[in-house]
Amino acid sequence: MNKTLCGLAMCATACFASAADLPTQQITRAGEQASTFGSAEYFTGRVRVDPLFTPNASINASGAYVTFEPGAHSAWHTHPAGQRLVVTAGIGLTQEWGKPVKTIRQGDVVWCPPGVKHWHGAAPHSAMTHLAVGSSVNGVTVNWTEKVTDEEYNAR
Repeated sequence: MNKTLCGLAMCATACFASAADLPTQQITRAGEQASTFGSAEYFTGRVRVDPLFTPNASINASGAYVTFEPGAHSAWHTHPAGQRLVVTAGIGLTQEWGKPVKTIRQGDVVWCPPGVKHWHGAAPHSAMTHLAVGSSVNGVTVNWTEKVTDEEYNAR
């Protein structure tokens, strides 16, 4: 065994009393977690949220697939730690406060910086699903504000 592998083996032996103490992978099977629907207080139209993972002691991040039916969208909101969106299907829209509406498509990745007011959702004639990944600050992941008006949603 080379010196590097020997050193790693000794470290593993010294750090963990037995194999039972070693950390192990966790697998959450697809479909094991119940889907929820976005509250009419924070969303316009039908929005399904499929949770994927929650924060743990090692990583302060959560993730979910969020599917917006055509025309459905979030209210204006901010994220204290920011949020990353990966569009996995369809065509969507997003807007940062005071800026033009932007179209997002499958494969696009959107970074929503901490504290930046924005909304996102499906285009009028296409559903859109994105993977949303974010973390919390003092237990808060999102701060909701007012609903997006029809004029704001349709401004392009």
